[in-house]
Amino acid sequence: MRTRDFGGFICGFGLLLSLPSLAATDTAPYPSTYQPIASTGVILQNATVFDGIGGEFSQTDVYLLDGKIKAIGKDLPIPTGETVIDASGKWITPGIIDIHSHLGVYPSPSVGAHNDGNEVTSPITSEISSEHGVWPQDPGFNRARAGGVTSMLILPGSANLFGGRGVVLKNVPSRTVQGMKFPGAPYALKMACGENPKRVYGQKGGPGSRMGNFSGYRKNWIKAQEYQAKWAKYEADLKTAEKEGKKLPSAPARNLQLETLVGVLDGDIRVNMHCYRADEMAQVMDMSKEFGYKVTTFHHAIEAYKIADLLAKNDTCAAMWADWGGFKMEAYDSIRENIPMIERANGCAIVHSDSDTGIQRLYQEAAKALADGRKAGIDISDAKAWTWLTSNPAKALGIADQTGSLEAGKMLM
Repeated sequence: MRTRDFGGFICGFGLLLSLPSLAATDTAPYPSTYQPIASTGVILQNATVFDGIGGEFSQTDVYLLDGKIKAIGKDLPIPTGETVIDASGKWITPGIIDIHSHLGVYPSPSVGAHNDGNEVTSPITSEISSEHGVWPQDPGFNRARAGGVTSMLILPGSANLFGGRGVVLKNVPSRTVQGMKFPGAPYALKMACGENPKRVYGQKGGPGSRMGNFSGYRKNWIKAQEYQAKWAKYEADLKTAEKEGKKLPSAPARNLQLETLVGVLDGDIRVNMHCYRADEMAQVMDMSKEFGYKVTTFHHAIEAYKIADLLAKNDTCAAMWADWGGFKMEAYDSIRENIPMIERANGCAIVHSDSDTGIQRLYQEAAKALADGRKAGIDISDAKAWTWLTSNPAKALGIADQTGSLEAGKMLM
């Protein structure tokens, strides 16, 4: 068989040609090895159930089998050999999902040797990934699990304009981060606006202002579009050359920073942006339209209530604290009704922690926000408030088809 050597690739006519494409090089090289913990069938009877999507059901049974929800309903039949637990007077909810955590990259004990959450060598570090800094034995994971947290997005910190990829983990004991990775969950891209990048880099060559922040975003989105176009041209030329039997083109050099940004432009990686002020969030949404991507979630979003309608219109979630604010100027204009006001506008409201202690009581944070909303005349049911902890973060993370609600076929956690 005749062979030809093109750029180091030995190709035989009639054989499957294996040449690089941007799509091929951007697949996850560190795949999930998570496996559900083996368990027998269990039926929980006569509980009050919050399904995580706004429903509340009394005296309801939940049948659990093989790591998934088998059935939900009243008076479910009991297969032979299954364990039956009387859950009268108890509450059953989906596992809590924290969309903003630094567990593993800022583990306990909090010492300098464990500080792996920020790569503060450049304002642009989209090439890094939090999964390469997670310590799976962080005792914070156990404490979070005791508070009902079963999944979480582990993010890099907020020092940089483009801070790197975040990874979705299942909160299970594991020797490796691959054993915790949520199967099939998209990566996130952590971005940050406002005070943090200009504080960190203002004396290091910039950016030193919000103007500098924005120009930094835009310059790198332009680079990403050029990189995307370069690979698209290469792949089109490759197909033409294969079809016409011509010399095959050389692939462009890979750029890890731009691969992440192209993943956003292609819709495969979800933007999660640290942003406090309403005016900045509005401008960032305009910028996303300029470059053709979507902001999935604004994190902290202290002033989300000022633009609740814009967030709902753009289908952009706001991940918020119940009552944490005023600790710096961009957090000054906080109100305790922030979360319920997003809900009232039919937006996607999420309760998040950004804390190794707050993650242990997220259900209490949701309760505080619910109570503050009711005091202000915003009537939200207990069951609806649970969507802030479960189905809304699952939707934002791209895992709602697998978790976030108590429905037949969904994961237990």
